[in-house]
Amino acid sequence: MLELQGIHKTFNIGTVNEKKALANLSIKINDGDFITVIGGNGAGKSTMLNIIAGVFTPEEGKITIDGVESRKKRKNKKDVSSVKETPLESATTLDITKMPEYKRAAMIGRVFQDPMVGTAANMSIEENLALANRRGKRRGLRWNITKEERELFREKLKMLDLNLEDRMTTKVGLLSGGQRQALTLLMASLIKPKVLLLDEHTAALDPKTASKVLSLTDEITSKDKITTVMITHNMKDAITYGNRLVMMMNGNIIYDVSGEEKKNLTVQDLLLKFEQNSDGEFANDRMLLS
Repeated sequence: MLELQGIHKTFNIGTVNEKKALANLSIKINDGDFITVIGGNGAGKSTMLNIIAGVFTPEEGKITIDGVESRKKRKNKKDVSSVKETPLESATTLDITKMPEYKRAAMIGRVFQDPMVGTAANMSIEENLALANRRGKRRGLRWNITKEERELFREKLKMLDLNLEDRMTTKVGLLSGGQRQALTLLMASLIKPKVLLLDEHTAALDPKTASKVLSLTDEITSKDKITTVMITHNMKDAITYGNRLVMMMNGNIIYDVSGEEKKNLTVQDLLLKFEQNSDGEFANDRMLLS
């Protein structure tokens, strides 16, 4: 679904604050993968997500995304009846290395760490969902929310089990942090994205709410088979969720595990792996506390 090849990203080039964030990073994300990403502070996790989303442009490397489909040309242009039956060509690969962030937004969904980001506080729940539902589509001057849209939103909100389906005209700014983050997750996945990026999306929530949002994440991504990349500082969550785990250090991937090997991992295994690669003790308090 998505591939990063030889990505290099350096901040403040040529200054005393020069920082190599990604160093020849390469990763292939398969269709339907749910990848959890862990690593110490400054490992390059968020930079990798920002590169995928188009916030940053790499100095070197290439980013490609799959699934751009086009229809085969009809032999007889006058035969309009054959349009619906015309088969799709096999998906092609699109180079998005230099594609701006706003164009990638039609293909890539994202949920940030801050629950206040990703929703419009002064707009209602249904208005926020309408914006998400029309992402990547042409918009006119009319803003009417259709009856069909309201029915869709109500069904989707029921999945959250937060009784928000009965509060669709409520301003989002009146919701709790957990409710807003759950709504943001729903908005990011409403129109199935090619890739869903979760940047520590439960880090700012209390443990009970974080657990609820993680369960919703697992339910939504599994149901719609959404290709997902989730950064987390919680090693237990990194092991529990997803089919693949990636550990980063110094702007590169030092460990990539999936299948039965991932299922059998323990937190102690991850600590040992980090220690082996860093030639020293694991010293990230945030991850140890998690």
